[in-house]
Amino acid sequence: MSILNSNAALRGLLDQHLADLSREEGLAPETIRDAIERGTMVLLGNPSHPSLRPILVGQPARVKVNANIGTSPMRNHPECEMQKVDAAVEAGADTIMDLSIAGDLDAIRREMLARCPLPLGTVPLYSVAQKYIECGKDPALIDPEEIFAEIEKQAQQGVDFMTVHCGLTRRGAEWAAKGDRLLGIVSRGGSILARWMLRHDRENPLLTGYDRILDIARKYNVTLSLGDGLRPGAGADAGDAAQWEEVMVLGQLAKRGLEAGVQCMIEGPGHVPMNEVEAQIVGIKKLTHGAPLYVLGPLVIDSCPGYDHIAGAIGGALAVRSGVDFLCYLTPAEHLTLPTREDVRAGVIASRIAAQAGEVALGRPHALARELGMGKARKALDWPGMERHALDAAMVDERRGEHRNEEECAMCGKFCAVKMLRDDPQGAF
Repeated sequence: MSILNSNAALRGLLDQHLADLSREEGLAPETIRDAIERGTMVLLGNPSHPSLRPILVGQPARVKVNANIGTSPMRNHPECEMQKVDAAVEAGADTIMDLSIAGDLDAIRREMLARCPLPLGTVPLYSVAQKYIECGKDPALIDPEEIFAEIEKQAQQGVDFMTVHCGLTRRGAEWAAKGDRLLGIVSRGGSILARWMLRHDRENPLLTGYDRILDIARKYNVTLSLGDGLRPGAGADAGDAAQWEEVMVLGQLAKRGLEAGVQCMIEGPGHVPMNEVEAQIVGIKKLTHGAPLYVLGPLVIDSCPGYDHIAGAIGGALAVRSGVDFLCYLTPAEHLTLPTREDVRAGVIASRIAAQAGEVALGRPHALARELGMGKARKALDWPGMERHALDAAMVDERRGEHRNEEECAMCGKFCAVKMLRDDPQGAF
């Protein structure tokens, strides 16, 4: 059955916003509809999210960028997280994910939904696990019914997409936790579920109860971001059996989701050496039937804490060129601490640079137009034009500083190469 026929919430949202989406993406309406029907594109948007601006993720729409924010037990300042929402929006993020694990998570989520017009994502398992961990209880004692109830509650509140680690199997957890992996399991959700499965010697309740999740998601048009609980957390672990087993299961789940009228994305690596990025992306896309692929980085090296946004941008550019649809940013704080507002901005810009670089390599018209516009503005020493075509216009103005009223930049001054030929008094040029 057609996904648009079986998902009334999605159909209504698309009918309402199709004209604007078509104009923003430079795609014909029938191209958008066809991609959604095939499951190669998703429309992120829960009709219960107030003041939402829904977006498209997937080929051939523009590559999107997500910003992760949220409280932690060591830094629990909800108002700071709200400021980070503002910073991410100002820097050009397309979506926000609330990964809060401390404080009143319902209140934080509701405020983010009210404050942010961008699609908001969450990991419902975090909210359930928090109740156990804060009371000193083992999260392996979680009652699976609590997870399904949390998914439905967050869907009712207006959450637009959710990470659910449905593809993590009992066998995969065993391989990753007790096998030859250098770094084991680095996904928080993946580790919680693996702990639960190994303790009870039972299969993943999100896998065995997948149909229940589909019923909830379809009702509210919640896009399922099928989580990579076994993503490699070190380059040495990239492409191992545990990772690929989960990818194969995710492909089956994405197909089942489409048949049930539910939109699905696939989450991807992770830490992947630069020479393996293309093979990973092509392989994942093939095994998951071309579903939109949402990647963290990938980070091409492990040894640059404090600069992981750069390692991630390198991997992200390669990944976009290889077929990735959605980049999750990394900030300079990754692996170290909670990001500051400035870190959030730096992370968003780094991922937008990666997206632009990848799309230029793919020959995407909107990306090439930006590059051409910048080249023309530079030739004309047209600073307002350079700001219009820059990924970070505010930075252009800031760095011009005290010399912003000069025609040349402060590096060259009267040695400006452009003016050297343009203003030749003898007319030789």
